[in-house]
Amino acid sequence: MEMQLVLAHLYPQHMNLYGDRGNVLALQYRAQKRGINFHVVDIEMGQDVDWHEVDMVFMGGGEDSHQAMIYEDFLNRKSRLSESLSLGLPMLAICGAYQLLGHEYVTADGNRLEGIGYLDITTRAGSVRSIGDVVCDGVLSLTPKTLVGFENHGGQTYLGDLAGPLAHVRLGRGNNGEDGTEGAVQGHTIGTYLHGSLLPKNPHLTDLLLTWAIKRRLGPDANLAPLDASWELAAHDVILRRVKI
Repeated sequence: MEMQLVLAHLYPQHMNLYGDRGNVLALQYRAQKRGINFHVVDIEMGQDVDWHEVDMVFMGGGEDSHQAMIYEDFLNRKSRLSESLSLGLPMLAICGAYQLLGHEYVTADGNRLEGIGYLDITTRAGSVRSIGDVVCDGVLSLTPKTLVGFENHGGQTYLGDLAGPLAHVRLGRGNNGEDGTEGAVQGHTIGTYLHGSLLPKNPHLTDLLLTWAIKRRLGPDANLAPLDASWELAAHDVILRRVKI
């Protein structure tokens, strides 16, 4: 029987900044090349989700006006989404989605915008905008260890005790420009500021997310079949050479 994975793509019409949908396409491509039927379900405002039927979740970044549009709808999903994430449902959240998974975002004028509180992070508006290429060393079991991408964010994010960093920055500002961290990992949930799109240039991270999904569906002994990633890693290496790292 052909294996199937279902990805819930949250708010693709509103949260798709800097080509973040490319992350979904990368997951789909590397799954289908392995003979996995990869089904993407777009979830917009007001649409119900049966989280028991979902194997992965993706949510991209968005402009402030678009993020404001989906804000209340996303908060209404807090209980069921948080429960599913706590049970190991893998999720990748980029930029604004990363912030919304945390406890709160404190604006420049001191207003506090509540997040769903699953990730143990807090974000506040920064005085310096973080823009440019990012090269960092991942802390997960990845080969190669490096992750590359592009950041463009005004928020400064700080990790709590329950969230570990996705990576440590070699080039760029990362979470806040102070502690050298980039992104957050808590369980099988990854939040990051890396656009680019992230996954097409980091196939090793793509495969890790797919591995988490199949192990959750089939059990801990399930493994992802090997698949060539030379073209994707060539793009990865171009960035490393361009920034001379």
